[in-house]
Amino acid sequence: MEFDLLAYLPSVMPELGLMALAVIVLFADVYGSPATRRSVVFISAIGMAVLAIFPLLFAPDPSVYENGELLWGGMINYDPLSQIFKVMLLLSGAITCLMAIADDGVGDKGEFYLIIIIATLGGVMMSSAADLIMVFVALETLSIPLYMLASFKRNSLKSVESGLKYFLYGSFASAIMLYGFSLLYGFAGTTSLDGIAAALADGVNGSIVAVMVALVMVVVGFGFKISAVPFHFWTPDVYEGAPTPVTAFVSVSSKAASFALMVRFFAEVFPADVVVSGVVVQDFWVSLLVVIAIITMTFGNVVALRQTNIKRLLAYSSIAQAGYTLIGIAALQANTVLEPGIDPRSFAVASVSFYMFMYIFTNLLAFGGLILFISVTDKEEIKDLAGLNRRSPWLALGITIALLSLAGIPPAAGFFGKFFLFQAAVDANLVGLALIAVVNAIIALYYYLVVVKVMYVDVGPDDDKPINIPRPYAWALGITTIVVVLLGTIAVTPIYDWAALGANGL
Repeated sequence: MEFDLLAYLPSVMPELGLMALAVIVLFADVYGSPATRRSVVFISAIGMAVLAIFPLLFAPDPSVYENGELLWGGMINYDPLSQIFKVMLLLSGAITCLMAIADDGVGDKGEFYLIIIIATLGGVMMSSAADLIMVFVALETLSIPLYMLASFKRNSLKSVESGLKYFLYGSFASAIMLYGFSLLYGFAGTTSLDGIAAALADGVNGSIVAVMVALVMVVVGFGFKISAVPFHFWTPDVYEGAPTPVTAFVSVSSKAASFALMVRFFAEVFPADVVVSGVVVQDFWVSLLVVIAIITMTFGNVVALRQTNIKRLLAYSSIAQAGYTLIGIAALQANTVLEPGIDPRSFAVASVSFYMFMYIFTNLLAFGGLILFISVTDKEEIKDLAGLNRRSPWLALGITIALLSLAGIPPAAGFFGKFFLFQAAVDANLVGLALIAVVNAIIALYYYLVVVKVMYVDVGPDDDKPINIPRPYAWALGITTIVVVLLGTIAVTPIYDWAALGANGL
């Protein structure tokens, strides 16, 4: 097939733009004047925000992704699923840069923004990867900068410890995942995701046990990245020890990129027609993910009830949120025809994409408020939030909206996010899983409302000390708040419809 650079270029415009932006930020920080170095944060934030427009301007041609055509030597998918996740990741990087301004020891370091850009590049690459080689390169391009960010405050023992733990656990999980990839390559003789599925469907030179072992190894790698139980052990320590802007970025970027890849991996590599030794592999991974989803959301919510540190509470909340999202992955196997001409998998794909879209802005809003609070007070306990409404009503309102969204309370975005996931489970005949998820959502409501009660009802010793919100920070909090509310009201349908298109390329 003839290579057409101009036709292929739009598929990697965000990646090329991020590489160029990284070079600009590097030279501005190293060789620029003091005023230029102070502007690095705005260069990074505005640059990534502008790049987030490219996937919208250059929408993929349906004739390409609906026919399963891959670009750049079979390495890249150019479809709506990759585009929506690219927008998510670029916006999360831009907002994180603005929020980092308020954090001492982070916001004034130009290298911090450079690392954020490189990590975002890895996540963007993951969202469109179509080959195991590209998957692993993208995965490490995301992971290694995150290890560096977790230990960014070298004078903080907690930060150094969190970075070391994250690196050691992450390296081990990546090695297991890579071994699983190597087994799949050994079975199929190809690293293409579609090629592996075709080879497995035609029969492999191995037993079903060997294929399942490879699959479990890959699930271990994914489980670590999304903080699923029992691969969650790094999450509370890293969330607590890392600088708060880093915690915010890790909580959204790693999850969004990993779930984008999980949707593509399970839908393309192990569809319903892959049968090995008389066993439908899809039945195995669906059952495995259902069990992991139940354990993850239950464990995260129950342990969160006992937390006194707000960052650790959000860490266990993040674990529970991963459990909810796994419901949408498990629902990919839905075979019920809901409406003529509609692929039922589109509901599952849309539920995952929409949930990640709302989760990114919700979590950034929650951590954004905490970044400012912690930078002013140097306190992280839930009780220290007492009287925040009297110190900064707008800051308390933003955190409250974020917590209500995580809890699934309308009109915040989390209500529809959870509704779509639960509906996808019901459509996939996973009614029991949906019921367990509803019970967990009720449990989670308690600890979210406790934090709201502390901010609005409890009396703190510093009620008379107002917290001022810097203008760039106010923009970041304002944008995320508006998006969370819009995603729970008038923006639900267009974003969900856009997300549903993501299934067309699978």
